[in-house]
Amino acid sequence: MQNAECRVEEKIRICFALCIREVGSFMGNVVITGGSRGIGAAAVALFASRGNRVFFLYEKEHEAAKTVAEKTGATPICCDVADGAAVKAAFDQIGDVDVLICNAGICFSGLMSMMPEEDWDRIFAVNVKGMYHCINAAMPSFLKKQKGSVVTVSSMWGRVGASCEVAYSATKGAVIAMTKALAQELGPSGIRVNCVAPGVIMTDMCANVDPEIMDEMAQESCVGRNGTPMDVAEAMVYLAEAEFVTGQVIGVNGGYIV
Repeated sequence: MQNAECRVEEKIRICFALCIREVGSFMGNVVITGGSRGIGAAAVALFASRGNRVFFLYEKEHEAAKTVAEKTGATPICCDVADGAAVKAAFDQIGDVDVLICNAGICFSGLMSMMPEEDWDRIFAVNVKGMYHCINAAMPSFLKKQKGSVVTVSSMWGRVGASCEVAYSATKGAVIAMTKALAQELGPSGIRVNCVAPGVIMTDMCANVDPEIMDEMAQESCVGRNGTPMDVAEAMVYLAEAEFVTGQVIGVNGGYIV
């Protein structure tokens, strides 16, 4: 697992060393929630390397956020996406928004019958209501320009469900439903809404999983490996740029589910 994370860090460093500035890659102001680590941190690095002005929200990981900001030049903002007032204040600070990446999320593993109600409420508050807060906060900017791109983050468990991850699966299923509905609702205003649904990605969420189980899951994928945060970040960039793509869910799971 450490080797996989080292490869991600190396890819980020190479990305910045080359100063990638592809034609048409500049999108403007990009806001990424949950940007202090894992998939979010990879997204911050990749979007920033393409010439965008990047802001990222984070809740608790102050040192990690500082490191990401120093490496990428992105602007960190401490904010709990479940707090509507805090989200509004953050977006007031940001101003104009061209691309919104709704990446912030938490998980819970265990039997639903053993899950405290407050944990159930919290995971929905972050994973679903947090998306509601952030998209609504970006909406004035999108509507003013009649243009914008939203990329949400679900999970392959939001598509097929997972035992002992009922709450997480339910929230990620809701993310997919919201994505499809919003794409239809906002399309006439020039706003695209798409979703990435990652599979097994080598992040902190997998830190406590038995390495043998991780290896088994890798072998069950079509490509024979688990994913990296940069795999997902690259899909996010594609969806943010693809002008004729909306309402779609892109599985980034190596063919673990097809």
